[in-house]
Amino acid sequence: MKRLFVLSLVLAGCVGFVSASSAADVLRVVVNDTIQPITAEYISRAITEAKRNNDQAVLIELSTPGGLLDSTRDIIEKIEASAVPVIVYVAPSGSRAASAGFFVLESADVAAMAPGTNTGAAHPVSAFGGKMDDVMKEKIENDSAAFMRSFVSQRGRNVAVAESAVRQSKSFTDQEALSQRLIDYIAPSEEDLFKQLQGKPVKRFNGQVVTLNLVGEQVRDYRMTLRQQILDFFMDPNMAFILLAVGALCLYIEFNHPGAVVPGLVGVISILLAAFAFNLLPTSIAAVVLILTSFVLFALEAKFATHGVLAIGGIVTLTLGALMLVDAPIPQMQVHLLTALAVSIPFGVITVFLMSIAAKARANKVVTGTQGLIGEVGLAQTVLSPQGKVFVHGELWDAIASANVASGQTVIVREVDGLRLRVDPAEADEKSRVAPVL
Repeated sequence: MKRLFVLSLVLAGCVGFVSASSAADVLRVVVNDTIQPITAEYISRAITEAKRNNDQAVLIELSTPGGLLDSTRDIIEKIEASAVPVIVYVAPSGSRAASAGFFVLESADVAAMAPGTNTGAAHPVSAFGGKMDDVMKEKIENDSAAFMRSFVSQRGRNVAVAESAVRQSKSFTDQEALSQRLIDYIAPSEEDLFKQLQGKPVKRFNGQVVTLNLVGEQVRDYRMTLRQQILDFFMDPNMAFILLAVGALCLYIEFNHPGAVVPGLVGVISILLAAFAFNLLPTSIAAVVLILTSFVLFALEAKFATHGVLAIGGIVTLTLGALMLVDAPIPQMQVHLLTALAVSIPFGVITVFLMSIAAKARANKVVTGTQGLIGEVGLAQTVLSPQGKVFVHGELWDAIASANVASGQTVIVREVDGLRLRVDPAEADEKSRVAPVL
């Protein structure tokens, strides 16, 4: 009996283990941001995690104004190769999947939208690259349209309408997208979407047909790692530009106050973080040149004191450089005018002020140490013929005079030679300053 009891426990445990292993979840990824490298990494890792855990599906809850085409391609490549079905759901109501978001929506195994959402406007643009010539414009447009066709046709959706979003920048409401076969479902909630999907066949990109049974399954959130959250925060061009300005200012303070350490450390960290962000973003070289030019103009203003002319020029070039810094296809991925002005004006004023103080300090006569004695007036304590004693700065010094000096006569210090001063009679110095009168 005891052996039967133990055997039953073992069998029960095995059954429980098997049932637990077969119970698959839905992995949810929430993207409420622009499409950029960190977003692509986040989605890619989520799909890998879903495969590792043998989840039933990956649910991407999407709300985005668009983003970078290279990052979009990375996401779509991962969706197409996913071993787990991928559902892209534009939600909540009021959200959009514009530009790059439309590409991601159309690439999904299941495309769905919440009521009151919209998608489309996927025409490729260049923000500050200037007006594209007709040949280049046609090349980019044709490439994007072909990319769209490559997966829309495989998904069984309306190729012509999807292509019109690329070539003509058309946008669609949720109802328009459903009626024109751009999406598969409209659902007010995830639960309702799962009910509509229940038992329905879904054709994968590789041609395989699967049936999803997601009603009642646990939805598990997949969150960004701390590293991804930090990098995603600094991928905002406005934050990256502020970090660049703060870093430059801190390094300048460190160079003028060697050994302060803290400004130098903050400056290096800020510039490295800004450099990381701009390395991942499409940064304009012309804008970098403008920013460097502004620093030169600030330095020249401090040196030549042009009554603010060069400083204003520096602020203008710094503002223009900031606005042109990120050559992104959507305004949300560019430095805002308010940010550019809020950084450029105070940065210009503070930099000119600090440089002016430093320039004046270097130009001022040294008033400490042995160099501070040169030019000082002293009093001969003994006869200098030519050696003797003089009293300068409250101290008694050995001195050598260029001419005989009587005791009590004033002298001018000309040179400090170790612990001995070389002096001239004060009367001789005064005579040398009087111009001859004819």
